[in-house]
Amino acid sequence: MTDAGSSAAAGGHGGGGGSAEHGSEFRKEMGPWANFALGFTYLSPVVSTYTLFATALATGGPPMIWAFVLAGAGQFLVALVFGETVAQYPIAGGVYPWARRLWGIRWAWMTGWVYMWALLVTITAVAYGAGPFIAILFGFGASVHTTVLCTVALIVIAALINYAGTKALSKAAIIGFSAELIGAVVVGVWLLATHRFHGLGVLFDNFGATEGGSYLPAFLAAAIIGFYQYYGFEACGDLAEEVARPGLVIPKAMRRTVYVGGAAASFTCLSLLLAVSDYKAVIAGKDTDPVVRVLFDALGEFGARMVMAVVLISFLSCTVSLQAAAGRLIYSYARDKMVVGHKVLRSFSYARAVPHNALLVAAVIPTVIAFGSLISEDALTKIVSFAILGIYGSFQMVVLAALRARLKGWRPSGEFQLGRWGMLVNAGALAYGIFAIINISWARNPDQPWYENWIVLLCGGIVVGAGLLYMFTTHHYGRSDAPAGDAIPERSKA
Repeated sequence: MTDAGSSAAAGGHGGGGGSAEHGSEFRKEMGPWANFALGFTYLSPVVSTYTLFATALATGGPPMIWAFVLAGAGQFLVALVFGETVAQYPIAGGVYPWARRLWGIRWAWMTGWVYMWALLVTITAVAYGAGPFIAILFGFGASVHTTVLCTVALIVIAALINYAGTKALSKAAIIGFSAELIGAVVVGVWLLATHRFHGLGVLFDNFGATEGGSYLPAFLAAAIIGFYQYYGFEACGDLAEEVARPGLVIPKAMRRTVYVGGAAASFTCLSLLLAVSDYKAVIAGKDTDPVVRVLFDALGEFGARMVMAVVLISFLSCTVSLQAAAGRLIYSYARDKMVVGHKVLRSFSYARAVPHNALLVAAVIPTVIAFGSLISEDALTKIVSFAILGIYGSFQMVVLAALRARLKGWRPSGEFQLGRWGMLVNAGALAYGIFAIINISWARNPDQPWYENWIVLLCGGIVVGAGLLYMFTTHHYGRSDAPAGDAIPERSKA
């Protein structure tokens, strides 16, 4: 793979502009490190690890940590494909404009639709996950009602940061990155030095998690902690029009997000694993919150509360990054007249250089979803089950579009190119993505009602079905003359 010297930065086949109709309204105020920090805080090692550690450990025992290696390797291939694509098409909105240029308008419309709902649900999920940590930090009970109020408060604060503009977003991303990385390293080293009960050998012992059967099904179920970890790098490309030399900077930021974020997550998980004194209690369901218990046992009440403050910063910065990505996607969608209300949604604040109405949607809909959890205590869980599938599904729609374009003659011409490895990397990324989607969707609880057991696919089917109905009813996808499908040479189309 190479970082080529020639840039495809200006219109036409290179696709530097946002669309055929509009030049970019954004200002290039985000530097390379801020762009990386944005992807890192979206990927957020602390948020993902702390959220799913108990579930993964109870399901697969300590060897579940190897899911980070599996998912990291697969998603790194996806990041390489994305890097090559954004280098040629540095357009705000990420997967939607990439799919548009690689395949066409209908494929792009559905890619953007799936990704949009996955992002909006993920915003709610991340903010909702902060509720118990906020309760511990400030010393009040973590009921459903207080968690929802904390969720809404976090979403509002994140929206205010995004409304302040790209410079404020950059500062928030760097602060979040610094706090999260320092917190993960300091807490991890402290746990390894003062509160370690096991050696590395436990990473190969499931401690009875399989109840005598094959370990593979248990590991694949626990691997959700890895699949949940490795996305966020695409956010670096969602803000492509706000970064100088995006064709060079963004692919590097994407790759750096995967291996730095993955290393931090793996280290965080390892330090927690070795600090859990009784694995069998977690596996048996007797210890349902091993993260909080370990932190209080190792650091005391004051130290644990300080860690909660750092964790809260991580949740906030992750929410900010998610909102930024969702806002740019909705704006890019509206700029190309791809959705109802596009004139309102493409409204732009030139004073702060942000799409303010699109950002408002990225705050209001997650808030509505959060209040929806009051209907039933497990309502949010059912809705959120779609988030990971939606993200992976939209990713693979771009990966498939890139592979199709290669087979039809696309030769990437941006500043980052995979060269002769392109086809192999692209095929590997697609194979991994299909495997991950099957594993995420697989029904594993035959004792539950069928609709509970297949909830992930049902949620995905509802979103896709509603999207198809909307798309072919309104025909918004055909109202723009922005470039589409131009990655494929004309002779191949003929």
